[in-house]
Amino acid sequence: MSRVSKPYEIVERALELSTTDGLVVIADEHSSANLRWAGNALTTNGVTRGRTLTVIATVDGAKGTASGVVSRSAVTADDLEPLVRAAEAAARGAGPAEDARPLVSGVPSSPDFTDAPAETGSEAFADFAPALGDAFARARAGGRELYGFANHELNSTYLGTSTGLRLRHDQPTGTLELNAKSPDRTRSAWAGRSTRDFKDVDPAALDAELAQRLRWAERRIELTAGRYETLLPPTAVADLLIYQLWSSTARDAVEGRTVFSKPGGGTRLGETLAPLPLTLRSDPHAPGLESSPFVIAHSSGDSGSVFDNGLPLAPTDWVREGRLERLTTTRHTAALTGLPVSPAIDNLVLDGGGERSLEEMVAATTGRALLLTCLWYIREVDPATLLLTGLTRDGVYLVEDGEVVGEVNNFRFNESPVDLLSRASEAGRTEKTLPREWGDWFTRAAMPALRIPDFNMSSVSQGV
Repeated sequence: MSRVSKPYEIVERALELSTTDGLVVIADEHSSANLRWAGNALTTNGVTRGRTLTVIATVDGAKGTASGVVSRSAVTADDLEPLVRAAEAAARGAGPAEDARPLVSGVPSSPDFTDAPAETGSEAFADFAPALGDAFARARAGGRELYGFANHELNSTYLGTSTGLRLRHDQPTGTLELNAKSPDRTRSAWAGRSTRDFKDVDPAALDAELAQRLRWAERRIELTAGRYETLLPPTAVADLLIYQLWSSTARDAVEGRTVFSKPGGGTRLGETLAPLPLTLRSDPHAPGLESSPFVIAHSSGDSGSVFDNGLPLAPTDWVREGRLERLTTTRHTAALTGLPVSPAIDNLVLDGGGERSLEEMVAATTGRALLLTCLWYIREVDPATLLLTGLTRDGVYLVEDGEVVGEVNNFRFNESPVDLLSRASEAGRTEKTLPREWGDWFTRAAMPALRIPDFNMSSVSQGV
């Protein structure tokens, strides 16, 4: 056998080796670069490279079509045939797949399918690293310490199928998390950013934001648990609505297991969830949040199917002008529920028509309100209402008549994102944000700040 090493050659050779009725091959070429720092000084940096190959074999039988999925990392040409045979054996040993559908066909090939994979490296931080060094100097002069990390990844995915699909997608993903601490470590503030290339990240602006929050924390105010008017920043809104999106599968709703199930049967599609004109949407071509324009499914589950690999994705409104518009489906669950095919897309945007920044929303506050920094340790309490619990972290501030007057203690909260949408009294300006809790799995989000008149801080927390 001739030696093959390029991703598209690996895909083509795996398809040639197939002896089953259908085959899907996904080659992921991954590279990453990172920086870490502590106490106003860089501590580590590194670059990695890797390859993962996923082979999905399908076998037609009298009772239906079975599938077998096998993934391996660091695959070479010599590993290909054993890998394909393992996937085929898994398919032949499996029962009919519930989500079986004909493999996708008829999608035009990507013109760059045979090109070399995109790669990242230390050059991703060419402008960012010097600016970060300047931020260290300012922080040191201002009596604060900066901690954090920056990570940039590039994943080139090559998708080939026995039905003729030859698709390619390059996905850059960048995240920055920055903590500022007082020298005695009694005060801490956090900021995060999502980026495609680190060209739109300004360490000086982030350091200035964190310095202000540390100044707010110089005055400490103890509050009891209760319901407070609360300003949720975009990162907190993202964490809550990402979980809502993950919980919005049509099949579960039809079967009566989620907040989107209608009492007595059916779904809540068409119901008004929010009095504000809120639109929650996903779009693979959203500027700055671009994601794969076709389905990439390495396994089957509630929100994805290996049989849908290569299926084109289109802009989708999940909530439109406050009304529940779509629930996520695969081709299989769409047929089961009678709903449109609406696969999950790897980004999420909430538009509310607001023009105010978070700072302007703070200034417009009358009376008392809480300003959060972020949420963490979010867990589901009740799927029937999508009640979530979690903790505030790295700064909760008291606002009185438009001014931040000090830092208060942290809280545990109990809230449903669906209920929050129904009670939100104001949505600010939509902006790109980094979810704090789900940033390892979902980074492409744009959200407004939300004003909630009665956010439920169920108990006081000792978290920081």
